[in-house]
Amino acid sequence: MGLTALGVGSGMDIGGIVSALVNAEKAPKEAQFNVDEGKLNTQISAIGSLKSAMSEFLDKLKPLSDIKTFTGFKSKLSNKDFLTATVNPEAVAGSYKLVVEQLAESQKQGSTAVADVTAPIGSGSLNFAVDGKSFDLAVAATDSLQDIMKNINAAEDNVGVTATIINGDAGAQLVLTSNKTGTANTVQVTATDDAGTALNDTFAMTELQSAKDAIIYVDGLKVTSDSNDIENAITGVSLTLTDADVAKSTTLTVEPNRETSKTAIKDFVTSYNEMMKTMSGMSGYDPNTKKAGVLQGDSLIRSIQSQLRGVMSASGDNGSGEIMLASMGIKTTREGLLEIDDTKLTEVLKTNANAVADFFTTEDTGFAAKVKGVADTYTQSGGILDSRDESLDKQLSRIKDSRESLALKMSAYESRLLKQYNAMDLLVGQLNTQSSMLAQRLDSLPGLVNKN
Repeated sequence: MGLTALGVGSGMDIGGIVSALVNAEKAPKEAQFNVDEGKLNTQISAIGSLKSAMSEFLDKLKPLSDIKTFTGFKSKLSNKDFLTATVNPEAVAGSYKLVVEQLAESQKQGSTAVADVTAPIGSGSLNFAVDGKSFDLAVAATDSLQDIMKNINAAEDNVGVTATIINGDAGAQLVLTSNKTGTANTVQVTATDDAGTALNDTFAMTELQSAKDAIIYVDGLKVTSDSNDIENAITGVSLTLTDADVAKSTTLTVEPNRETSKTAIKDFVTSYNEMMKTMSGMSGYDPNTKKAGVLQGDSLIRSIQSQLRGVMSASGDNGSGEIMLASMGIKTTREGLLEIDDTKLTEVLKTNANAVADFFTTEDTGFAAKVKGVADTYTQSGGILDSRDESLDKQLSRIKDSRESLALKMSAYESRLLKQYNAMDLLVGQLNTQSSMLAQRLDSLPGLVNKN
């Protein structure tokens, strides 16, 4: 509906005039919308960053609520030539002399050698038994040694036998290996021919490697196992044997793993400080850049910091001699951050580990539970941060509605102006026409002289 040509009657740029008037009315409002949207989007981004920082903080807090963080053990071997060791929470501190006499091995058996692995060897059936379990394999008249190998390995009910073919100087032999080590896991093979003795003759097995049990001495006590992975020789310790030499011993030391709890505490302090710095950056003022944080003056940040610092302060030192943050060497700085006295923390973990564990992990009333309770109020689904996000989204939605409303108003305003200016242009045109006609009539009257 806009008019860009000069007015017919007035010669004025009606389209330009109307556009300027509409923009003069619209521009300040749109500029304010842009400013408001920018602020809201910045705040939404800041809330997202705050959620992320608090989520990372809670991840670092989680190990402090787990008793295993404080009660774990570690193992140390005088040498790693003969075995490896891992420990679990059931372990008991102590030192053990270990001597590995023998490794567990699997039995291997070889068939009678044949000249051609692709030639049929007779029909019938084969039975393979291991540790009381067995499976049968039908052998067709056209099956070769190679076919039998493939069928053994592919059998769904195979009870733990692997077949391979080795081509030796005497010919090709089918070698059967028990999948498990130990004397209890030998393989028994029974061949039954449909006719003749060809299958039975081929599977007259010769032992190539005897099955052996692992033998280890723990402080002089003999332990026999069908596997090189030994679980129950020492309480809470799993051993994996890798080599044997009865003339050499290995000392295993099991001791509390203080590094796990120390690392967890340090990670928590670092994460706490990073989160608090992030919040201070959002809510503070940087004198160097002369810029305020996007959430400066926002009570949300002050509330989170105040509550968390409250937990830190209450856990600091109550003068009762109980284990508290301060007695572990963890103190609050003037900036509201935490700092650790490494020497003091190490000593407390060494001399009073159980009390430290109770301080952090006690359900509901422990330090970790208290801190999580404060943080969850803000971070959980439907919590305070989600509510703030929802509020900001609603404000953005209202700005969008206001933009649409302004667009409708400006369209109506433009139409009204065009109608008014077009009516004015028409009237000016009519007046100009009448003026011209009047001048012509006056010029035609007798006795009048046209001074133009």
